[in-house]
Amino acid sequence: MLDRLKRFVTVRELEAFGVLGINRRNSRCVLRFNPRANYPRVDDKRLTKEICREAGIPVPETYAILERHGDVRRIDEILAPHPSFVVKPSRGAGGRGIAVVASHDGSVFTSPGGRETTLSELRYHVSTLLSGLYSLAGRPDSALVEQRLVCHPAFERISVDGTPDVRVVLYRGVPAMAMIRLPTVISRGRANLHQGAIAAGIDLATGQTTGGVWFSQVITHHPDTEVPIAGFQVPFWDEILASSMRLADAMEMGYVGADYVVDAQTGPMVLEANARPGLAIQIANAEGLWRRLEYIERQPEERRALAARHQLVAEIAAGRHRQD
Repeated sequence: MLDRLKRFVTVRELEAFGVLGINRRNSRCVLRFNPRANYPRVDDKRLTKEICREAGIPVPETYAILERHGDVRRIDEILAPHPSFVVKPSRGAGGRGIAVVASHDGSVFTSPGGRETTLSELRYHVSTLLSGLYSLAGRPDSALVEQRLVCHPAFERISVDGTPDVRVVLYRGVPAMAMIRLPTVISRGRANLHQGAIAAGIDLATGQTTGGVWFSQVITHHPDTEVPIAGFQVPFWDEILASSMRLADAMEMGYVGADYVVDAQTGPMVLEANARPGLAIQIANAEGLWRRLEYIERQPEERRALAARHQLVAEIAAGRHRQD
């Protein structure tokens, strides 16, 4: 697939390869299976966490919710009991507006990569969150102060200055494709592809990475650590798949992306859910997503029941969707 994309290809060629485009994603997946009334369940991280807790899906602990600009003045008091934490917009998207603090002394706040922020700078950042600078549609927002997840030791050699996250895209409750986003020096420790993180496809059956893409270029080794990208075993893979299926059911979304971090102490925890997951996951896996969705669509309803989904995942991983 990636070799084809190095030259100009027609829409017909992309469709023949099974690539899911944004228009088809929106019309055949998002609009068809994601009721508009349910969007707040994934767009509002506060509500997402509440639903996950009710469904028994682990999420980071919430330390505080800042809703008024008056809260900003006493942020030093709010943060004092927490040696490390994350501040994020409740209705943000794409990882924008997230500040991660690994340590602080009340006046200087240090990120996992060593970047220092003063208390006044942090107050200003929280003010921008409340003003809606990073929220969907730019509406006023609230800020969540929550537990900072610590990178599982298994990722230490394949990630730099940050915590990787795993995305699973589910269709009608069935995991269809997955990838892991690996921070780099250029991404400043963030698992954000647009900022320079690596996208690595994951084999659904085994949880092992299959290869990496960095700024749309195929790579075999991490540019900073020189560790091979392919063949890395994502820890707790079966738990991630099972949790993602429960999440899709709880959100009542037929097409959803579920993002996870594997914490060193507690294992897989949900970061967020997305009703419009991006399509770069196809590049990471060097395969189009559409044929997998069609295969899931053709299955009888009873095969999409929770107990039978693992078999469907195994069939997709084995390439059954390319044979039918």
